[in-house]
Amino acid sequence: MRRSPFALGSEKLLFDLRSFGRQGDTRRDHLSRAQVEQLVRTVSRAPEVMVKVSGGAKTPGGVIQHLAYIDRQGELEIEMDDGRRLKGAGIEKDLSSDWELEELSAVGKAPYRGKPGRRPEKLVHNIVLSMPRGTDPKKLISASRVFLREQFALKHRYAWALHMDQGHPHVHAVVKAVSEDGERLNIRKATLREWRSRFAEQLREHGISANATERAARGQSRSNLKTGIYRSGVRGKSRYLRERMRRIEREMRAGGLQPDPGKSKLVETRRAVVAGYHGAAEALLQAGRGDLAQRIWGFIGGMSPPQTTNEQLAAALARRSQEPRTVAPREYSR
Repeated sequence: MRRSPFALGSEKLLFDLRSFGRQGDTRRDHLSRAQVEQLVRTVSRAPEVMVKVSGGAKTPGGVIQHLAYIDRQGELEIEMDDGRRLKGAGIEKDLSSDWELEELSAVGKAPYRGKPGRRPEKLVHNIVLSMPRGTDPKKLISASRVFLREQFALKHRYAWALHMDQGHPHVHAVVKAVSEDGERLNIRKATLREWRSRFAEQLREHGISANATERAARGQSRSNLKTGIYRSGVRGKSRYLRERMRRIEREMRAGGLQPDPGKSKLVETRRAVVAGYHGAAEALLQAGRGDLAQRIWGFIGGMSPPQTTNEQLAAALARRSQEPRTVAPREYSR
């Protein structure tokens, strides 16, 4: 059985929209208060939380460098898992020593089950908790503190700091990959979905409007470009992206993009999402919530067509070609 496009990892589903989209059902399940609230946030386009793993470090020296990055070489305050707040040059080495990373690194370099050459595993994970521009940083700090404590306290050592220098508030948390009981933290996609949901809950508890839904539920198409490639592309420094854009330009001049095998999956997912929304709207209509049903139908109507990555890039090229070009004035000699 295929997973619902609204499944949030291993946690219990808030609701299964697929069941509302089935044809021929004689009974419509009632939506709980929490489910209705989720729909309201989604159709109102509440800010979406971002939780991602942004690298890590496999050596004690790498951990020290990373800690120096998040505390801006001692200029920013780092908060520890035990509540201590540290600031100043040199605290990174003390923290690395306190976490016994040298000993952990030595164990990681040993042959794995008699197989030499195995790459050393991460000593720490770097986890980023982010919200859009305009989010109250004090409330974000409070929500992040509770979220990190609930996820890692008494299990994995961690330290974190708030950054405000990229236009939007975000927290960098450095989490020790091996717990105090010797268990390794393995972060999977389902883990990130779970964390997004829990982080959004904490933000709402602290008075910040926040939502955690899949892209498909928001009517957005996921790009398969890796984060590093995308960022380099934005700066115009990605050779891979430039070459891909040239291929797309050639295809467009030759009559159109080549068929993409991933397109059918995007269309199928969108069909399931729309059917689920219609089913949920009908259930709300039967429950006397015609106002919310109308908002859901308006939300469906406002969804942009599902696009593959190549289609997204082609659209970007089309927009670029329509932008007015500035021509430097010529200099005439007399």
